[in-house]
Amino acid sequence: MSTLESPAVIPGALHVVATPIGNLADLSPRARAVLAGVDVVAAEDTRHSGQLLQQFGIQARLVALHEHNEAQASQALLGRLQEGASVALISDAGTPAVSDPGARLVALAHAHQVPVLAIAGPSALTAAISVAGMGALPISFHGFLPARAKARQQLLGGLAAQPGTLVFYEAPHRIEEMVADLAQILGGARTVVLARELTKRFESSHRCPLDQASAWLAADADHRRGEFVVVVEGAPEDAVEDPLGEGQRVLAVLRESLSLSEAVRLAARISGANRSALYAWAQAAAERPADGEGEGDSEPGSSP
Repeated sequence: MSTLESPAVIPGALHVVATPIGNLADLSPRARAVLAGVDVVAAEDTRHSGQLLQQFGIQARLVALHEHNEAQASQALLGRLQEGASVALISDAGTPAVSDPGARLVALAHAHQVPVLAIAGPSALTAAISVAGMGALPISFHGFLPARAKARQQLLGGLAAQPGTLVFYEAPHRIEEMVADLAQILGGARTVVLARELTKRFESSHRCPLDQASAWLAADADHRRGEFVVVVEGAPEDAVEDPLGEGQRVLAVLRESLSLSEAVRLAARISGANRSALYAWAQAAAERPADGEGEGDSEPGSSP
């Protein structure tokens, strides 16, 4: 039997279905057939997904699976799958379980030998990479950075020496702070692509050095609208040869007898690590709450 003649829906299987991130025409014929044919559609927001399905004349039984009920809902859906029901997993936009709920259900299905099928389609991550023009490998995806500045700066400090291409998601109300931290910690000479409103009417992809990105965002309020995928050039070869980790080790020793600023200055000079990255890492480490408070806040309801 050829692929085109294969049944759209497999009983007792979890179908992970990609839905449009903006342009409704991106919903594939296969995805439509699956969503119309499964017994249950697990959705991040049933109201949002219900409206999407109505656009295509699809009537489906929707159940909620989101960050607040993921554990309980996943167990219930596993029971349905083991009884032979077909289940589709969708997020508010794009490919499920990528900076969205759903990974727990997928892992649970695998653990109980339930077939998991990929119904491929739109993804903000791959769409942004495709229009960024950065081919360096490896490509590392870090989702949404922490909302709190210190935690965000600490994470970026740990990525300062990483080669390849770095990819992040960011919300419009934090994009300016994020870009400023990227320039300070990773270095303003690196190339960045700010991809916003991908596949939508006002889609744009702006490419520039990191030290020019803040000015571009400030130049027009429209530049700061919509959900962002941020693609950043990785560390140059000389930085990779002398990783930030060495600077951190030197800094830890120097801090035993020197002030923070002096220890950072000398550690950067000795190790060759980025000075701003070292300082951000040291500050974040010193001020991180012991009880884990301030790790971040909730992200927008839909993927960019």
